Amino acid sequence: MVAGEATEKPVGTCVTSSTEPSIHQLRLFLALSEELHFGHAAARLFITQSALSQQIRNLEKRLGVALFERSSRTVALTAAGRALLPEVRAAVEAMVRLRRAATAQRRHLSGRLRVGTIGAEAAMPHARAVLRALHRRHPHLEVEVLGLNFVDQLDALYRREADVAFLRPPVPDGIEVHHLATEPRVACLPSGDPLTARPRITLDQLAGYPVVDVPPRVPRVWWDFWAVDPRPDGTPVRYGPVAADLEALLHTVAQGEAMAFLPAAARDLFRRPGVDYVDVDGLPPCTSALAWVAEHRDNPAVTAVRQAAQSTPHNGAHP
Repeated sequence: MVAGEATEKPVGTCVTSSTEPSIHQLRLFLALSEELHFGHAAARLFITQSALSQQIRNLEKRLGVALFERSSRTVALTAAGRALLPEVRAAVEAMVRLRRAATAQRRHLSGRLRVGTIGAEAAMPHARAVLRALHRRHPHLEVEVLGLNFVDQLDALYRREADVAFLRPPVPDGIEVHHLATEPRVACLPSGDPLTARPRITLDQLAGYPVVDVPPRVPRVWWDFWAVDPRPDGTPVRYGPVAADLEALLHTVAQGEAMAFLPAAARDLFRRPGVDYVDVDGLPPCTSALAWVAEHRDNPAVTAVRQAAQSTPHNGAHP
């Protein structure tokens, strides 16, 4: 005896509905056609027996034919049910293929991703790891790397000239980031300055040194961090000449007009005549990050690179 089905009557002429059957109902039909037992089919489908019975009745109404003969002891396919079974199976298999094809399209995104980079950020190991992961996931996605200055690193995102950017936080409101790596900051000083002869210095020893400034369009939240302004004792920083990009900053330091703080990686990446780098005790570290405009986060290309970044292990520190 089939529990809950003893009162079922054979379905005769059904009311035809113009509503198409759902793929869910077709899947239920296939399961019941294989089990020929409401209880077993319901358990296999992780639904209640009554819900399965109701869905099968609805399917029969939508198709306008009886699919199963029910009695207190057995469930069997009707002639119509047997005739429609191959068509139902083909429809379900077609839906499976459709979903697989759609998934493949999502995974193999094509088009162009514009990646902004300030300084050598796109060349850092963690950034290269993200781009490699992105290429593995989306080999047909063309990646264009755009070199940006201190102003453009955010303006290019706002203007949609770059989809994402590798940069150094902090960032203003409206920009989201995924942190990639952490490393110390160092003092960038003119060669020949007495402090460059020391293995390590303190912020107090840099009191009074002018710091390279940036154009007014650069968010102060960003440059205040990089200038360490104010200093831990509350003293404001005295600024020197303005530099719009890293090369101009290094030139200003080499000319002896001001100093700056840069990531420790600058020792290897930005060796320049007239510039020395010195470790600074008590100076908080900096981070590298992938950034994008918050309201653009669901753009397919942005989503793809965000997911690639999330799949890449976070680097604790730069060697």
